[in-house]
Amino acid sequence: MKASEESGHSVLYVLISFLVTYIIVGFLLRIVLIATSPADASYTVGEVIRSFSVGVLSDLGMGVLLCVPMAVIAPGHNAWKYRRPWNGVFVAIWWLAFLYSWMPFSIFRQYGGGAPMVARVFFGWKAISFSLRCLLPRIRQAWRRVSVYALWGVYTFLLLCVSAGEFFFWQEFGVRYNFIAVDYLVYTNEVIGNIMESYHIVPLMAVLIALTALIIGLQTRLFHLHLDRDCSWRPLVRSEVWYVVCGLCGLGLVSWTHGLDSGDQYVNQLEQNGACDFVIAFRSNTLDYKKFYALMPQKACVAEYRRLAGLDTHHEKVLGDSLTPQRKNIVLITVESLSADFLTRYGNRNRITPNLDRLIGESMVFDSLYACGNRTVRGLEALSLCIPPSAGESIIKRPENRMGSLSVGAVLRKEGYNVQFLYGGDSYFDNMRDYFSHNGYTVIDRAAIAQKDIHFANIWGVCDEDIFDKSLQVFDADSHQGKPFFAQIMTTSNHRPYTYPEGRIRYAGDPQCRDAAVKYTDYAIGRFLRQAKEKSWFRNTVFVIIADHCASSAGKTSIPVEKYHIPCLIYSPGFIVPTAFKKTCSQIDVMPTLLSMLHLRTRVRFAGTDVLAPHYAPRAFMATYQDLGFLERNILTVLSPVRRVRQYRVRWQHDGTTDERPLSHADQASAYKARAWYQYVNTMIK
Repeated sequence: MKASEESGHSVLYVLISFLVTYIIVGFLLRIVLIATSPADASYTVGEVIRSFSVGVLSDLGMGVLLCVPMAVIAPGHNAWKYRRPWNGVFVAIWWLAFLYSWMPFSIFRQYGGGAPMVARVFFGWKAISFSLRCLLPRIRQAWRRVSVYALWGVYTFLLLCVSAGEFFFWQEFGVRYNFIAVDYLVYTNEVIGNIMESYHIVPLMAVLIALTALIIGLQTRLFHLHLDRDCSWRPLVRSEVWYVVCGLCGLGLVSWTHGLDSGDQYVNQLEQNGACDFVIAFRSNTLDYKKFYALMPQKACVAEYRRLAGLDTHHEKVLGDSLTPQRKNIVLITVESLSADFLTRYGNRNRITPNLDRLIGESMVFDSLYACGNRTVRGLEALSLCIPPSAGESIIKRPENRMGSLSVGAVLRKEGYNVQFLYGGDSYFDNMRDYFSHNGYTVIDRAAIAQKDIHFANIWGVCDEDIFDKSLQVFDADSHQGKPFFAQIMTTSNHRPYTYPEGRIRYAGDPQCRDAAVKYTDYAIGRFLRQAKEKSWFRNTVFVIIADHCASSAGKTSIPVEKYHIPCLIYSPGFIVPTAFKKTCSQIDVMPTLLSMLHLRTRVRFAGTDVLAPHYAPRAFMATYQDLGFLERNILTVLSPVRRVRQYRVRWQHDGTTDERPLSHADQASAYKARAWYQYVNTMIK
């Protein structure tokens, strides 16, 4: 074999070795994911065989695509770049790029974040290293060998890291990488800190590095790499053609496998490739509703939406009545990830919410209330705007999130209330600061809490009792102004890594688990209310306690109804009569109902309704990033991209789960309402 061809084959061997590793790791990962699937997942033999068969093809396609960048690197295995005049040209290009990265008008500076530093390091390294190789020819071969092995090592190490990450992501969300993983990349500090605090990351990294070295060592023994020889132009061109052909085939495989639908969400997730799912989620960060969803004539949509929401021709309605307004203070506590099934009332036997369990007997409780989504921003969106969820990204995180008089904060500010949003972390997270500060709220976050007042904090922020203590200080100041106040508090402790101050609760088991964190949050709420009772403003205050979303949203269907069931109670001794509201309702109905109970006669543009009104028609909204659900009369209508409309009959089981079976005959009335609700919200509200 010619030397030039041996060199070309050596690079090909590296790619083949990586591809084999990629497929084997993907196969083993699926075994682990099946073994650690959520409790409601079950697989037939045929589904397991399908998952592995389709999965191997999906991994093969994605693995080939990941190897395509070598088509760019391969020409570098040629000495022509060191010959005159090309060496001078490349030296100039790299140094000019390095200088450009420092310019205040560079594209990297405009992008912001860590982009300028990354660009400076990369171009600086390339400029210095290439200049050295031009001046010192003796180091070129060694440099090439180190570069190839380094690239091989990075590829293999990242593969193992991504696979380990997929396992942890599966444990948390019951799915492969999706838009949540993309979202988290924006908040690197919180996410990396969360990982460091939640997992034994140093030993894990050490194991992955050792595995990387072992894999490369074993594969090197199989192939003798001739990296000290240049690849001539003919085999180089031939290999480039092969890269293009293989890349197109890989793209075709990925497109085909990710377009399959088994009818079971867990099977669909298992047979897909996590890295590919991440790329797809990254590219589809926004969804054009008019392009992707089933539409109806706009006039019919507007008319039906107004009818359903009770709006007049100005797209407004009046809440309250002619009775004397009760301008009570309102404290809305939005609890992180508090699924209904954590409470004893809804079947939990671990007694992890004693304070909430006791409070339910003194409150108005909503037994069939559903969250609008599976992210905190979805809960905040629903409670502050009182409209069904939007497709794609939450309105809170969009640039066009100035909602004017539409928000609850703006409505109550107009009624003379002090309006505040309190959060124990950095409110830049999920764009909360920008959204709330421009929609009628004063934002108070971790930065406003004195260091001496912080008893415990993790990467997400101060513990729940600390943000409650800060809230008491704020409410005391508010009460001295002689104005009523409306405050929304967002808790953080019931979030991985599930850490909190020691000595607050007793928990028989791992203290750093979800149930323990729920028990601590329950403790913090009970402590807060006991302290509030000592305040002069307590008797004139209504407390609303509600979850932002459930702890998990994974299920066999894209929208498992029981994974959106959240607790909600309204507590105000002497004003709220303890009772249970059994009808189906939504997060978007909570504030309209409360404003009506207070007889605050206000004009609003809410889609949410006073559920105590005689004309209330029970329904709920629940959505993922792409699927938009509408629940009415135990019929769940799901609108999805590609103008897809699916309907299910929902039946509650004795264990609190739901069984969702496709309808044999479409319910056109429910489908019509669902399309009107979501089309209006996604195309008309600004």
